[in-house]
Amino acid sequence: MKPYERYRTRKLLLALTAAGGLLLTACSGGGDSGEGSKAADRDTSGLPAPAWSQGTSEQDDDRREDPDHLSTFALDVDTASYDYARRTLADGRLPDPSTVRPEEFVNSFRQDYERPDGDGFSVTVDGARTADEDWSLVRVGLATRTTERTGERPPAALTFVIDVSGSMAEPGRLDLAQESLSVMTDRLRDDDSVAIVTFSDEAETVLPMTRLDGNRDEIHDVISELHTRDSTNLGAGVETGYETAVEGLREGATNRVVLVSDALANTGDTDADTILERISGERREHGITLFGVGVGSDYGDALMERLADKGDGHTVYVSGTAEARKVFCEELPRNIDLTARDAKAQVAFDPETVEEFRLVGYDNRRVADEDFRDDRVDGGEVGPGHTVTALYAVRTEPGAEGHLATATVRWLDPGTRDPHEETGDLETGALDDSVRSANRSFQVTATAAYFADALRHDDPLLPGAPRLGELAERADDLADRTQDTEIHRLAEAIDTASRLKRTDRE
Repeated sequence: MKPYERYRTRKLLLALTAAGGLLLTACSGGGDSGEGSKAADRDTSGLPAPAWSQGTSEQDDDRREDPDHLSTFALDVDTASYDYARRTLADGRLPDPSTVRPEEFVNSFRQDYERPDGDGFSVTVDGARTADEDWSLVRVGLATRTTERTGERPPAALTFVIDVSGSMAEPGRLDLAQESLSVMTDRLRDDDSVAIVTFSDEAETVLPMTRLDGNRDEIHDVISELHTRDSTNLGAGVETGYETAVEGLREGATNRVVLVSDALANTGDTDADTILERISGERREHGITLFGVGVGSDYGDALMERLADKGDGHTVYVSGTAEARKVFCEELPRNIDLTARDAKAQVAFDPETVEEFRLVGYDNRRVADEDFRDDRVDGGEVGPGHTVTALYAVRTEPGAEGHLATATVRWLDPGTRDPHEETGDLETGALDDSVRSANRSFQVTATAAYFADALRHDDPLLPGAPRLGELAERADDLADRTQDTEIHRLAEAIDTASRLKRTDRE
């Protein structure tokens, strides 16, 4: 069976329901399942819904969306899954497949997409054919402006919620957080503010919201005095953190809760939805987002990831000093200045050229197609200097030529909450002949996706996927050609996974 045969939509069913669907043109169809096939007997261009700022016209009717060829998702800039997988492999273990999220592997690497001049996004769509007949990998790349304007960012009001439970005593947990917070305290601006909440079996505010200017010594003292205690009541920590953030709320500032934990909750509320429901008012009324920083060799990945996604934020994982300093001193300050709120992407594949497709990853970020322009539906929060990448496996019609896909990103201005959109297109003629002949960044994207696929499945599912041993050789070659440290680390992780999988089989 060819890759993704299981994802092909039933043409017969579409043919039988097409006539009935014409009676329901006021509805755009159900949510995207990440799959599609050529719609039978439908006269449609496969382009996205008519431009949101334009009224309805005859031309709009001719360009009506075909829901079977739409894919919609909230943007995600999480990277925790990839970093935790690398930590697990370094410890001599294969990661649990349930912790492997392909989009976080793909988004862990720098990309060279063209940047927009102002807030919002640029859209880049490219792709390459694979060795599997008629199958290609198609990449949608979104980029925000660079971080050169950080001096113009609003002040930050950051509430740090620090796990001080017994498990945080392991080297590389609380000690790493203390060192990183201390360095960050020296690097934040004078007009920024921080508060610190700790939690074990109970939660306590050990530092109310305090301006950095003139108070750095006091903040350093509080950080140095943190010590581990008992069990992990993460729910109490998050709730107290949001209460402290609201008490210290600063108008005109970016107000954020930063959770630092191994997320091994064992006391009180341990369900992400229940925890978030208790602080839903603060999140909605004040727009306070959650930034999750995971630590520890044993790590509650699922809980942290769900908290961050549902808390309108994102999550990272750190296992060493260099990574921690990068997160606290580079990534966190960069995320203070939001360039887009509730950002969502919708990709429309042309039914004249596309037989079927599947979005790789983003399982927890899917959005119903009809909710793309419903600004009440949560999207992703994105800051300057970010890139977001989505990869699709696409099967084209044999010999198909012409328009392949249109990608649209929609976001709200962080200040005014006015909506904006940007689009990009891809033609079949623009596809590279092979993944290995594509540009460097595309090869890195494909390698990261193939790696995640191999960790999730014993038999590769992505079209053109090499076995792990061959993928390791390709990654080594790519690392040598680019002299990129991050790609060298990727190659090492793939090689380690290949050896561990061989050992398991033996």
